[in-house]
Amino acid sequence: MNISIIAIGKMKDKSLDALTKEYVKRLQAFAKTEVIEVRDEANDHADRESEAREIRDKEAARALEKIKDSAFVILLDLHGQEWSSEEFAEHLSVWQMKSSNLVFVIAGSLGPGEALVKRANVRWKLSDLTFTHLMTRVLVLEQIYRGFMIGTGRSYHK
Repeated sequence: MNISIIAIGKMKDKSLDALTKEYVKRLQAFAKTEVIEVRDEANDHADRESEAREIRDKEAARALEKIKDSAFVILLDLHGQEWSSEEFAEHLSVWQMKSSNLVFVIAGSLGPGEALVKRANVRWKLSDLTFTHLMTRVLVLEQIYRGFMIGTGRSYHK
């Protein structure tokens, strides 16, 4: 089993980077796990919809270059489905049966490009709350770890 987190943009926070590395380390017990950073675009003029769309499309193209055809893609998306941790654990188990490569994609600050939305097998909304993209990396990794712990009946979840 391989799990990839494709994240648009660089990790710029040392404390969040340390947490990211900790959860990647913990996840190795369940799956080979990696975080792949993809260059983001400057978005100074993103208030113009045409420019925002162009930025989303460029970032999506870079992310898609990193995704194998056989991968099962879970896109973090404000328009996705929300689940409890237990429901997420069930989905994680089902997804593993569909592909040995799970790819979670965290789009850039302007959201996902249309090509990423089309490629996604599932769209997942973490919360109605707004998180930074850097914080989202940690939250996604923690929820994947929690999902494996729930799935194996271990006590971490409680």
